[in-house]
Amino acid sequence: MTFQRIVAGVLLLLVAALAGAFYMNWKTLGQLRTVKAFVEGYVFAEAVAACERAPSTTPFKWNTGTRTAVVGLNSVRPDKYTVIANYTLVADGVYCDYDPIKKKADIGSNFLERD
Repeated sequence: MTFQRIVAGVLLLLVAALAGAFYMNWKTLGQLRTVKAFVEGYVFAEAVAACERAPSTTPFKWNTGTRTAVVGLNSVRPDKYTVIANYTLVADGVYCDYDPIKKKADIGSNFLERD
C-alpha cells in the first residue's frame, strides 16, 4: 500500500513538472515572437532603403514592385562564436539580404557565402 502511494505521488509530481515546463516554454516562445516582431519592424525601413540603394545589375524596386514579400529576420551560426543576422526582402523575384549589424545590403546574393 505504501509503495502504491509513493508511485502515485511520484507520477503526480512528474505530471506537474511536465505541465510547468510546457507552460514556461509557451510563455517564453510568446515573448520571443514579440521581440522578433519588434526587431523586424525596426529593421524594415532601413532594409528597404539599403536594398534600393545597393548597386546591382538587377535593380531592387520595393516601392514600385508588383510582387513584394518579406522573408524575415534569420540568423546563421557558421562557427561556435559567431552569429550572422540577415533580413531578407523579395521584390519581383529579386532577393535582397540586408545585414542589420553592418548596415549593408546584397542583392541576389547567397547569404551563406557572404563576407
